[in-house]
Amino acid sequence: MLKVKLFQRGKRGQRTYRLVVAEAKSKRDGKFTDSLGFWNPHTKKLKIDQKKLADWQKKGAQLTSGVRKLIEKEK
Repeated sequence: MLKVKLFQRGKRGQRTYRLVVAEAKSKRDGKFTDSLGFWNPHTKKLKIDQKKLADWQKKGAQLTSGVRKLIEKEK
């Protein structure tokens, strides 16, 4: 099963996250299938490729709870 997850980047105290499509059982920072955008919690900037997200959801990819919360806040 595919999930849209947050992929952690950066060093401690300066984290940024990429929104990626990955296998549900893969590690948090492991292999991923596709990158959909990024989130910077320090500047509160969220950028998502909505077209890619819609395509992956049609293919059966599910959002994790963290990604779902971010998208709801953005709307």
